[in-house]
Amino acid sequence: MTKITAAITAVGKYLPEYVLSNAILETMVDTNDEWIVSRTGIKERRILKGEGKGSSYMAIKAANDLIQKSKVDPKEIDLVIVATATPDMQAASTAAYTATEIGATNAFSFDLISACSSFLYAMSTASSYIETGKYKKILLIGSDKNSSMIDYTDRATCIIFGDGAGAVLFEPNTEGLGLQDEVLQTDGTGREFLQVAAGGSQLPASLETLKNGQHYVHQDGRTVFKYAVSKMAEVTEKVLSRNNLTKESIDWLAAHQANKRIIDATGRRIGLNEKQIMLNIEKYGNTTSATLPLLLNDYEKVLKKGDKIIFAAFGGGFSWGAIYLTWAYNTN
Repeated sequence: MTKITAAITAVGKYLPEYVLSNAILETMVDTNDEWIVSRTGIKERRILKGEGKGSSYMAIKAANDLIQKSKVDPKEIDLVIVATATPDMQAASTAAYTATEIGATNAFSFDLISACSSFLYAMSTASSYIETGKYKKILLIGSDKNSSMIDYTDRATCIIFGDGAGAVLFEPNTEGLGLQDEVLQTDGTGREFLQVAAGGSQLPASLETLKNGQHYVHQDGRTVFKYAVSKMAEVTEKVLSRNNLTKESIDWLAAHQANKRIIDATGRRIGLNEKQIMLNIEKYGNTTSATLPLLLNDYEKVLKKGDKIIFAAFGGGFSWGAIYLTWAYNTN
């Protein structure tokens, strides 16, 4: 019996119109373009404006972009997963609303939340469902409205994050293409270093939490940087080793776009050159769950069938991992 693997067969994206440049940030906090670029590699980021627009708004836009490009019938989609750190609301599923709005009326759906590792973990989940043979089309969307939890007087965080969404379609493959291997890990001792303290069940919203600014992202940048570089490189090296991959045989590193210094350090640790590393952080900043699918969208035209791609991510929790995937189609 031919083995079924899960391959990405289409991509889509959405980016808000408003561009928050470093020049604009200079008027908001004590910072400047040179300082931001030298420490993060970010030149601008997109911000979602408009009353009542949340992560689902961008998820729907990205999904519709994919549907339009690929001509897939939404009614043939079996499952919709929304990877996000900023769901529209508590209790109500963002994925359920997204699926209904795009016409995926025969799909079941759910949110997957694991900070910046959400999309990576969702890739593993989607692949597992496909490999059972029970499901044929799974729409995976990474969408985050990070501006909803950013304090724009805190230069340590406001320079980093942006809003956006990306989508991919997973389908069965019998050519051996698609997701090949993964190493996924978590360590809860890192929880205090990257978090939004209030708004959950442990510390519900109150006048006091609002007054104390506890609904904004808090990050211990030095600690997160240290862990991100070491852990992303560690799991990537493990994936390479057990699949007998060399630095020469890898076509692309698609790393979570959190900080260019982290991406560069991870690439150096596994011996890759700049031409093998996907980058778009300068345009979008850290879009959390959307960084990996946005990379695929931006690089789709240069990707070739059979290309070996290593995905790596690190996020709050701590959560991190690496996935080895072979690309399944040519664009041209």
